[in-house]
Amino acid sequence: MTFSVLADPTDETIRVLHVEDDPAFADLTQSFLERERDGITVDSVTSVEAGLDRLAADDPEYDCVVSDYDMPGTNGIEFLERVHQHHPDLPFVLFTGKGSEEVASEAITAGVSDYLQKETNPDQYTLLANRIENLVEQHRSRRALEASQERLSLFVEQSPLGIIEWDTDMTVLGCNAAAEEILGYEEADLVGESYRVVVAEASRSDVDELVGELTEVRGGFHSVDQNVRADGEVITCEWHNRVITDDSGTPVAIFSQFRDVTDREERERELEAIRTRYRLLVENFPDGAVFLFDDDLRYTLAGGQELEAVGLSSTDFEGSTPYDVFPEDIAEETVAHYRRALTGERGTFEQSYQGGRYRIVTLPIRDGDGEVVAGMAVSLNVTEVRRQAAALERQLERMEEFASVVSHDLRNPLDVAAGRLDLAMEECDSEHLVAVERAHTRMRTLVGDLLTLARTGEPVETTEPVELAAVADRSWFGVDTAEATLRVETDRTVRADATRLEQLFENLFRNSVEHGGDSVVVTVGDLDTADGDPDGFYVADDGPGIPPGERETAFEAGYSTSERGTGFGLRIVRQVAETHGWTVEVTESESGGARFEVRGVDVVERGA
Repeated sequence: MTFSVLADPTDETIRVLHVEDDPAFADLTQSFLERERDGITVDSVTSVEAGLDRLAADDPEYDCVVSDYDMPGTNGIEFLERVHQHHPDLPFVLFTGKGSEEVASEAITAGVSDYLQKETNPDQYTLLANRIENLVEQHRSRRALEASQERLSLFVEQSPLGIIEWDTDMTVLGCNAAAEEILGYEEADLVGESYRVVVAEASRSDVDELVGELTEVRGGFHSVDQNVRADGEVITCEWHNRVITDDSGTPVAIFSQFRDVTDREERERELEAIRTRYRLLVENFPDGAVFLFDDDLRYTLAGGQELEAVGLSSTDFEGSTPYDVFPEDIAEETVAHYRRALTGERGTFEQSYQGGRYRIVTLPIRDGDGEVVAGMAVSLNVTEVRRQAAALERQLERMEEFASVVSHDLRNPLDVAAGRLDLAMEECDSEHLVAVERAHTRMRTLVGDLLTLARTGEPVETTEPVELAAVADRSWFGVDTAEATLRVETDRTVRADATRLEQLFENLFRNSVEHGGDSVVVTVGDLDTADGDPDGFYVADDGPGIPPGERETAFEAGYSTSERGTGFGLRIVRQVAETHGWTVEVTESESGGARFEVRGVDVVERGA
């Protein structure tokens, strides 16, 4: 595709190479030319070979050659032909004293730029200077025009935008490669066609009206139209049209730049659908606020009851960025999370604002193809939650203090009493002392369970992969199991605090032995979800079980149906489970005993 532009030659010094075998005449010509025109500089040589050497050197670069015709061993025509072999466009003036129609005809045939006969009148140098200036100006204009056309053509061909040149009847004169790709046509198939061949029926009337006004306007204008490709596919294109006029202002052509915006239009429709879908949620969101933002980080929708509570409204947000609404430090952190959401990443962070504490969840919004088209931020007021968390932390500190008191202030007197009891039993044999010993043993068990109950209520800080079978075996040997039997039917690995998991197993095993008898059989096995996914584990026995009406109260502190139990064991079990984020329920085993099911456990896949 070729385009025309006006050249803008620059005014520069004209360097002339003069080939003349008569040194005296060469000097005379140089003097007259340089005196006649300040901008002309002449280099003189006395032979064709010397002239060719000067041209081959390219330094300086000459704008014109002036040559005599009749020279030793050659003539000006032969010199011209040799010059044009390497410099076909260089202006060449034959300035000779041998004037004849034959020489003039031969020179013109050979492509001489101008022919001038030497005379004795000094005015001939004025004429020669004028001819040189005109030839050089024309040559420079052509070169500038060619360079400009080359640059423009390169730009047009490499432009990612489609470009079409039309005549004033809106018939295609040419197009670039991008236009071919967008419309699915070869340039040769489009040239000579009316604009209507690429306009879809839905936009035909609008485009017809636009074309009717196009040549009457000055400048250009913008439109978005439905277009049709060569294969019949309808696409949406954005057009920028410009009317080109001549010096008199008469339209001579029309240039159009356009691009396929089908995806953009579809995306805008999807974004509007998203805004419509979320609008009800956004405007009525309780205890917080909801924000939708686009890929420029501008809010497209904002609302929620919390906005009014902090003195803001939806109009403060829509069309704005976080920097327009929030202090800089808050905006910086917010923008960082918004950017991650637009890359498909979900995030959570907390901020303080206007005396409140807010937990903010950011997430991407995707279209039907799974592409991220926008982002959402949900802000929840967690001021009260954080206050309660601080209160819980203080409660845990008090529990730790209580545990320390139990450990020191109760255990020490018990140890002293136990020592005295041993001495008393050595001095006399009394059934009353045996009863006291049983009471001391029970007191020690109670104190131990109280300590465990206090400390298992603390949150689990870290977890690690733990083999259930290994922990179950280790816990079994830490409990007085008499003649009881343990069956381990699991090879799973879970993420847990190993010490607390051991406490959970020990208390379940102790519960089975205390209530099921010394020969009870205890089984540890796997639990799965209804879909067959790993979900946790169970501990079951073949003892008497727990009646349905007592299964929930069984986990309360103080519950026990055995004289040997303290009533804290199952409470410790549930507390360990809850601090891990697990659930524990009791049901009936296959043999009619108790079955404790622990679910919501993070099971580690084999090989992970």
